[in-house]
Formats: sequence, structure tokens, C-alpha cells
Amino acid sequence: MKNPLVSIIMPAFNAENFIETAVASVISQTYSNWELFIVDDASTDTTFSKIETLAKQDPRIKIFRNQQNLGTGISRNRGIKAAQGDFIAFLDADDQWKPKKLEIQLRVMQQKDTLVCFSSYLQIDEGGNSLNKIIEALPVLSYQKLLKSNYLGNLTGIYNVKKLGKIYAPEIRKRQDWALWLEAVKRSGRAMGIQQCLAKYRVRKGSISGNKPQMLKYNFYIYHKVLGYNFFKSSFCMLVFLKEHFFVKTKQVKKLK
Repeated sequence: MKNPLVSIIMPAFNAENFIETAVASVISQTYSNWELFIVDDASTDTTFSKIETLAKQDPRIKIFRNQQNLGTGISRNRGIKAAQGDFIAFLDADDQWKPKKLEIQLRVMQQKDTLVCFSSYLQIDEGGNSLNKIIEALPVLSYQKLLKSNYLGNLTGIYNVKKLGKIYAPEIRKRQDWALWLEAVKRSGRAMGIQQCLAKYRVRKGSISGNKPQMLKYNFYIYHKVLGYNFFKSSFCMLVFLKEHFFVKTKQVKKLK
């Protein structure tokens, strides 16, 4: 497939401090055949006016606005439904891509004949400063490994729509990205990880990753309601998750010197 179109999905809610930087990181991609769908989830700040201005400056940017706040899952799905690309990638409104992100991933996917790809990423603080931590991608990620814990950073993930079909997220407010990638890896058989750091993830106060009770609640929901496991199997999976998350997955966090 030569010069495929990549559809990028960006949900946004009250992201006035970050949205322009996130979009700029897409515009600066060395790979230029993309379309960006920004779905404003009824922001109450200046987010929507900023993305209106951005859309006027670049015809590849397309915007939607929810009339009421519906959550990230529904917002992502609205963008996925409108997507026309051969590949779909995701970037939240407070995160950033490095310039060669799409170029490198598309090349690897075509050379290695893989349908799902992700990469390592750097953690930054709310001000955009490096936290000197890289979340390192596994070279190969299986469905069973992903089922134990979310090893695929959503801001780095990309999948082949032509081969896998469109994959939608469950319409819940948290952890829906994990469920989407579980389905993608289940369909593809594996995901390939690129060890090179291709994105920057902004660690924000009050995020799900910092709220352990909320994380556990939504994790159980994924096992029980989305995947359809019974209560006992879901509870067992939660025990496996806790072991994986706190004792195994931490090995993927590398501190920069």
C-alpha cells in the first residue's frame, strides 16, 4: 500500500492549555497524508474556538462538537465512524507526537507485515517538562499479555483498518482505550512494539492512572461487562492484573540519566 491515508482521532474536553501543541505535533509529521478528527466533548473553555481556528488553517483538520459532555469513549467513536483512512491512530488533546512518529510506524508495519503497532513514549508534566521516564514498548505484544495489563500506550497505537475493519471503543469514560486495543490485538494476533520513543504522554493531576480505586473499578468492568467473563473469572483476572501491574509492568518504566 503506497502512501496510505491515516485517520487520527483526538477527543478534547477543556484542553485549551494543550490542544494547540497537540495539533502542532500532528501538523509537523514528516508523513503528511493524514486527516485529523477533533471531537470537542462540550468544552466550557476556549477549546472549541481554538480548534475552529486550527481547522480553518489546515483542510486536513475536521471538527465535531458534542452538545453535551458524553465522555471519551463516545467521542472517540464519533471520530472513528467518520474516518476514511487506511489506518487509524489516536492522540489525546494533551499529548504530543514526535515528528517521525507516523513515518516510522507505517514503514515498520509494511516491512514486518503487522496490523497493529505501538511504541515507547516519554512522560512529561503538565508544563511539558520531561519527567525523565520512558515507558518502553514490548517488542511483541500478544492478546494474553495485553489481557493482564494495558501495555499499549493509546497515544502510540495505530491499526490497519483495511485488514481489521473499524474497531470501536466501549462507550464508557475510562479504560475504553484498553478494550479497543484488546479487540485489535485479538483480531490481528499480535501487536509489534517499536522501542524508539515516538510520543510524549502528559501526566496530569486527577488522571485515572493516579486514581487506583477508579482504575480497578473500570478494569473489572472491562473483564466482566465488555469481555463477558463471569464474576469469578473477572475476579481472578483482577488478581492477575494487580500482580502484573505492580510487579511486572514496572520493568517497562526506564529512568533517563
